[in-house]
Amino acid sequence: MNDSLAGMGNAPTAPIATGGPVPIDTRIPEQFHRVAANIRRVILGKDEVVARLLWAVAAQGHVLFRDVPGVGKTMLAKAFAASVDCTFKRIQFTPDLLPMDVSGSNVFDMRNKTFQFQPGPVFTNVLLADEINRAPPKTQSALLEVMEERQVTVEGTTHALAAPFIAIATMNPLEDEGTYALPAAQLDRFMMMLSVGYPAEEAEAKMLEVHLGQTPALASLEPVITKNDVLGWQAAVPRIYVSPEMRRYLVSVLRAIRSDDRNLRSVSPRSTIQLARACQARALFSGRPFVSVEDVKTLAPDVLGHRVMTSDSGVGRELVAQCVERVPAPA
Repeated sequence: MNDSLAGMGNAPTAPIATGGPVPIDTRIPEQFHRVAANIRRVILGKDEVVARLLWAVAAQGHVLFRDVPGVGKTMLAKAFAASVDCTFKRIQFTPDLLPMDVSGSNVFDMRNKTFQFQPGPVFTNVLLADEINRAPPKTQSALLEVMEERQVTVEGTTHALAAPFIAIATMNPLEDEGTYALPAAQLDRFMMMLSVGYPAEEAEAKMLEVHLGQTPALASLEPVITKNDVLGWQAAVPRIYVSPEMRRYLVSVLRAIRSDDRNLRSVSPRSTIQLARACQARALFSGRPFVSVEDVKTLAPDVLGHRVMTSDSGVGRELVAQCVERVPAPA
């Protein structure tokens, strides 16, 4: 993979590690398990979804949850934010929401007779964009720059966001009344699209025990790591080794998807980088200093599925999984 592509989109600017494995700070996998255990106190039976959210965070990616209302998408985002000692803000997307309500605007100061920039809710460490597809595309576009560049430009002036910045969005099924389709450019800003789904019977029974108490379940969560720990994750991910054979394998997977006649949408080189970064994060939290074939097979549907469109207008998780199986894996 050409390292010059590493600055594309919202991918981190550091080149993907190619010089050989380096030791992993053993505190990082321990921090991962600590956060996951904290989230599992209120999100039951969804360990794989929780893990994927944390992998994306470590890879500096944003996550989109697409599911029916009421399965815990917003609760999961809040539980993550409550587990990290950092700032958190929520935007409830509605049809009348304006772009300036998201990014901020210049407000005239009567006392000083000047315009002052009033930051919008995107100026935070963890942003929950709730029901993002209830707002029209014009408002959704307010997130494009901030998700890709971690900055906001208002009337020619650029305002940088503090690190880390993670956007966690939820969306309702498009067949629901009052929803808008997300533009392809918006979808491409999300590293992963995940589905929480319904809990298992035992987990749902346990959920009643947790959430029917006198105190709201989220109120019992306290931070177990700091935002500097998250920055440490994000700094460690690019140091995970991606061998020449794995880089060629990643490219072959993407080429197989692009050449599949069932895929009606282009899949950009940014997708290759994001898949590689997500695989590095999975390896990091597994205590492994290199990316494996299993990382790619596990994460390809989550990272690439929403970037693929089939003739029935569905997302392409199954198509991606089939393409990955067709590509010969390195030994």
